[in-house]
Amino acid sequence: MTRVIDTPLVIWIIDDDLVSLYATRYRIKQSGSNAKVLDFDTAEIALQAYNNNKQNGKELPHIIFLDLIMPGMSGWQFLEHLAKISEARKKTQIFVLSAFSNYKDRMQAKAHTSIIGHFDKPLSKMDMEKTLMTINP
Repeated sequence: MTRVIDTPLVIWIIDDDLVSLYATRYRIKQSGSNAKVLDFDTAEIALQAYNNNKQNGKELPHIIFLDLIMPGMSGWQFLEHLAKISEARKKTQIFVLSAFSNYKDRMQAKAHTSIIGHFDKPLSKMDMEKTLMTINP
């Protein structure tokens, strides 16, 4: 069941894997939502964009799909920095989208207070629908 949302959602995808970025963007499009999707291939660029948008009163994402394992700034480091500059937990729902190469990362994601949920790559239709059902823009 797909939820129809009148207010356009703003969804950010942060992932260094271009195939995964494309697949996630495609899944969002298939969901029928009228979301505005931005993608970032590094956590540093995404963090800078978030900070700039916040400072300039521009729209912040309702949803972030975040990969954990990336070169440079990891998803974990992104979450640490985001917590310092924002009350993101109140405005943005963060979902980890990862291959979860190890059990420790999976358990850490479940326990992290900023992470609403986690999904294995590629994002399934059912997972996308569950995500949209949790949003209240």
